[in-house]
Amino acid sequence: MLELLPTLLSQNADLVNQVNSIATSVQSILPAGPGDPTWFDNPAITREMLPATLETLAMTAVSTLFTVLFGLPVGLFLVSTAKTGLMPNAAVNRILGFIVNLGRSLPFLILAVFILPFTRLVVGTTIGWQPACVPLIVGATPFFARLVESNIMGVDSGKIEAAQMMGASRSQIMWGVQVREALPALIQSTTVLVITIIGYSAITGAFGGGGLGSLAINYGYSRYQADTLLVSLIVIGIIVIVLQAIGDFFTRVADHR
Repeated sequence: MLELLPTLLSQNADLVNQVNSIATSVQSILPAGPGDPTWFDNPAITREMLPATLETLAMTAVSTLFTVLFGLPVGLFLVSTAKTGLMPNAAVNRILGFIVNLGRSLPFLILAVFILPFTRLVVGTTIGWQPACVPLIVGATPFFARLVESNIMGVDSGKIEAAQMMGASRSQIMWGVQVREALPALIQSTTVLVITIIGYSAITGAFGGGGLGSLAINYGYSRYQADTLLVSLIVIGIIVIVLQAIGDFFTRVADHR
């Protein structure tokens, strides 16, 4: 029976990845002993921290890009199909609003586990930071769509009416008036989105998503390495502070009031 195991495993690359991940997790369950290195003598910090940080940044960048590409049109369509929108349609607005609300109501961890088959279909595996982007995008798009809707609703209706009187098309009003006027608020919402995705990305570490979340769980929690856990938290905190500062800067640049 054992002789057949390599043949069976070779027929399913994803199963091999799962087995390797489990083996790594089993090794990491062993608690750190009194003689284990700590802080900057700890290989988890000196060797694994930088790659994990880069994975978190890559995960955040890819997820944010696709969330904005999907969420911005959805938010604009929610505004346009509202009662006072450019193309009012109560039925479409209710259906789309229901889908967005349903997406926002699902806890991220449950959502990520539920769509694992879809993630495997899209990426080909469920292990690593690339597959983790799929649930991040799916979970964050409804959230960002509502932020966009709120930002666009804040645009002065007088400017939209003026554009309509000048003969502007719906698409010109959406992108040339609504998005342009709401740009500072949209940048702030994107900043909120990025920070939210960073928080979500840490959760993906619980099921092999990679990044700082995986490092903190595998070493900081499972091996009782408080130093690794603390450094991971500090790095995440620094990333959030820097990104918030960048977002505030671009918001001031875009705000010409």
